[in-house]
Amino acid sequence: MASIKEKILDLYHKMVGETASPEYIARGWAIGMFWGCFCPFGLQLIFSIPTSFLLKGSKIGATVGTFFTNHFSIFIIYPVQCYVGSLILGNGLTYSVIKEAMKDVLREQSYESLMSAGTDLIASFFVGGTLLTMIMTPLTYFIVKYLVVRYRKRKEA
Repeated sequence: MASIKEKILDLYHKMVGETASPEYIARGWAIGMFWGCFCPFGLQLIFSIPTSFLLKGSKIGATVGTFFTNHFSIFIIYPVQCYVGSLILGNGLTYSVIKEAMKDVLREQSYESLMSAGTDLIASFFVGGTLLTMIMTPLTYFIVKYLVVRYRKRKEA
């Protein structure tokens, strides 16, 4: 089984190995990150791929970029996202209440369990997700573009 370092290097080589322009590649990854942060788990690819066609971004990046939220990371990201959203909205949800409510959602991974969590939690999820999206999307774009440009300059030298 490949180590985490090997998997990261493989992902890096897939990203920088695309033959398109750095902007095209970075745009795709940013699109994937956008939907990965903003949209509930399971719907991300449904929005990410069409958006990559509309905005002319890498389809590979749009797909892989959504994996920021995955079966392992959502147990950390979603409760924190909801807590931050709750703070912004001022609806008074505590981290422990959010974590308990999210247990059912994360265990069942169904939209019924998400909807039964209540409107305060759902609103907090989207507000927190919007903030996370506003941070991670441009960050992803500029980091990926930098990595692709740097890789190509090194390859030429």
